Amino acid sequence: MPKIKSHSGAKKRFEFTGSGRLRRAKAYKGHLNQHKSPSRKRRHAGKALVAKGDLQLVRKLLPNLKGRS
Repeated sequence: MPKIKSHSGAKKRFEFTGSGRLRRAKAYKGHLNQHKSPSRKRRHAGKALVAKGDLQLVRKLLPNLKGRS
């Protein structure tokens, strides 16, 4: 039986909080920011929590990472 592997792309994009919830980066701030207003750039900065509907899928991609299930 082969080893269970974590999804390499998902490992780089998600992290568990101390209480076991998943954090992700917000979208729309990677490039082409010159024409965006400062408030719009602030709104898309930082991290957000993964939605409840997506948790099961992301946890399936990351079976070996430490976090509460």
